[in-house]
Amino acid sequence: MSFQLICFYAFAAIAVGAALAVVTVKNPVHAALSLVLTFFTTACVWLLADAEFLAIALVLVYVGAVMVLFLFVVMMLDLDLEPLREGFIRALPFGVIVAVVMLAEMLALIGVRSMDIVAPADPAAAAGLSNVEWLATALFSEFLLPFEVAALILTVGIIAAVPLTLRHRKGVKAQDPARQVRVDPRDRIRVVKMAAETSAVQNGTLPNQESSAP
Repeated sequence: MSFQLICFYAFAAIAVGAALAVVTVKNPVHAALSLVLTFFTTACVWLLADAEFLAIALVLVYVGAVMVLFLFVVMMLDLDLEPLREGFIRALPFGVIVAVVMLAEMLALIGVRSMDIVAPADPAAAAGLSNVEWLATALFSEFLLPFEVAALILTVGIIAAVPLTLRHRKGVKAQDPARQVRVDPRDRIRVVKMAAETSAVQNGTLPNQESSAP
């Protein structure tokens, strides 16, 4: 057994254990950290498969951005997820059945015999380039238009997700940019002129004080 195969089995075992911890631990912060470990270990497995670009993207995008955002949201909102996890044991048998059916469908779709097919030669190695360099060359030369269209679709999806998820609730302060643009300074500030009055203290007399004659 080679050292690469030993590392693969070790990383795979850690990834499976961390993935199980995501859905079994009670603390949401621990679950988020377990998911970070799952992503990072999966990136290590992809490195063993000479998929450097996927490994780097998984670490930078998911571990470095998405999961950190999830962790901050969970810590700031202080969500009570205990009621959601109470029915986990009751739903476990149904989840196992669904997983077995999905595995059977995947094996039927791919075919068990296809596992014996020899993988084709790596085009990056054939071109004498690294995986990242070959993928970048292919994206920005042969597949530039689909790459730009995919980027445009993702940008539109991000922008559309903001107004779709916006909810106005009673008792919660929210900004209305359209109303802020239409504001008129003359409606926000009003200058009131009032006549000046001299108080009794400045006149030398106090309220409810009777003047006595000498």
